[in-house]
Amino acid sequence: VQLVESGGGLVQPGGSLRLSCQASGFTFSYYGLGWFRQAPGKEREFVAGISFRSESTDYAESVQGRFTISRDDANEMVYLQMTNLKPEDTAVYTCNKAISTFAFRTSSMYDAGGQGTQVTVST
Repeated sequence: VQLVESGGGLVQPGGSLRLSCQASGFTFSYYGLGWFRQAPGKEREFVAGISFRSESTDYAESVQGRFTISRDDANEMVYLQMTNLKPEDTAVYTCNKAISTFAFRTSSMYDAGGQGTQVTVST
């Protein structure tokens, strides 16, 4: 199983970024997927999740209405569109494969993840 994130960078407050994650090594379409983030000195936190066939999505309250998760099963890609970014969104973002078709808010329900991509929101 391999998950490789890209698309991070430095952006000003109010700006937008689109994170991408290329997956391989498993039957991508069968599994839920989630984005997590971890800022320096803070615990890893759930950001967004998407279930099998995009039947449902879930977002942390802190990003609801600003971030959108999507998936492209044909190309084994998962995306996180981030808008109206805030300094508190600064973190390393990772994409993760769930243990089943659902997307979960709990980190322990994911059994694989990428190395992450850095997002920095600053003037």
